[in-house]
Amino acid sequence: MPEIRAIFWDVGGVLLTNAWDHKERTKALEKFQIDAKDFQSRHELLVSSFERGKITLDEYLERTVFYQARSFTLESFRDYMFSLSHPFPDVLRFAQALSASGKYLMGTINNESRELNYYRMERFGLRKICRLFFSSCFVGLRKPEKDIYRLALETTQIPAESCCFIDDRPLNLECAQQMGIHTIQMQGPPQLQEDLGKLGVVP
Repeated sequence: MPEIRAIFWDVGGVLLTNAWDHKERTKALEKFQIDAKDFQSRHELLVSSFERGKITLDEYLERTVFYQARSFTLESFRDYMFSLSHPFPDVLRFAQALSASGKYLMGTINNESRELNYYRMERFGLRKICRLFFSSCFVGLRKPEKDIYRLALETTQIPAESCCFIDDRPLNLECAQQMGIHTIQMQGPPQLQEDLGKLGVVP
């Protein structure tokens, strides 16, 4: 088996909690007492543009939440969105050790809106771990589209068989596998380290 030279990480559900997935949206809707059905119908129409960086966070919120008068401010809602992000410390420490070893090119392949992505990169030190960020908001592509994986391979010029991609969602992994990339489904830190070890990946 070829030596692994690049490791690509999903962010939400792997390195950190999700940024704005169903669980986070539900918490926000309950806290601010927003009608879930109405919000969800608007969210579904906008989420692709939001995660591809075609509209800003403020534009997204103006169309999903603040299309009518509210008793709270856009700033307070946005701050609460940011507060929902938390690290997975054991995974971050292990990823940092892999990065510090200098043996692997480290990058992300993740779906995330621009403002949340920048906040999480800064808040949780992701720039210290990863050199490249193939984030949907930067590249205009979203998992599980094959082109986002193709872009990572063509940009790094590392063959698929020498790359590993870690994600918590099977569909995203299936599409990476079709490109010839080794994949690991994230289930927990011990399992992750064990599965990477089977590929010869150690700090």
